[in-house]
Amino acid sequence: MLRKFLIAGNSDIALLFLRVIIGAFMIFGHGWSKLAAFGEKFHSFSDPIGAGNEISYLFTVGAEFFCSLLIIIGLFTRIAVIPLAITMLVAAFIILADDSWSDKELALLYLIPYITIFIAGPGKFSVDRILFKIEN
Repeated sequence: MLRKFLIAGNSDIALLFLRVIIGAFMIFGHGWSKLAAFGEKFHSFSDPIGAGNEISYLFTVGAEFFCSLLIIIGLFTRIAVIPLAITMLVAAFIILADDSWSDKELALLYLIPYITIFIAGPGKFSVDRILFKIEN
């Protein structure tokens, strides 16, 4: 048993843990506050890529709140991490372009689990597996 734990591990439980933690951190640290301030910030949100304040805000709230919810439950997981990864890339390399590396660090640290989830998929404990009958 110890040998199996030390060697094999359980990547499905690890992916569930990663999905729930990174999703919750993004929702409660970023997405919820933007969603709650929707009326106030909708027309005045920054427009880092030239799409317009409203589009940028909708994309950011959609990614940080709704895509994070999808990641937590494991629904359309690989698709849901794409807007989050784009949001973190924009934050790190456009919004914080002139800032120090330490200012970019948080966005890049969020990016790492999104890339990991994209590569690994949602794992066995996900709605994707149930809906799409994915076998490991």
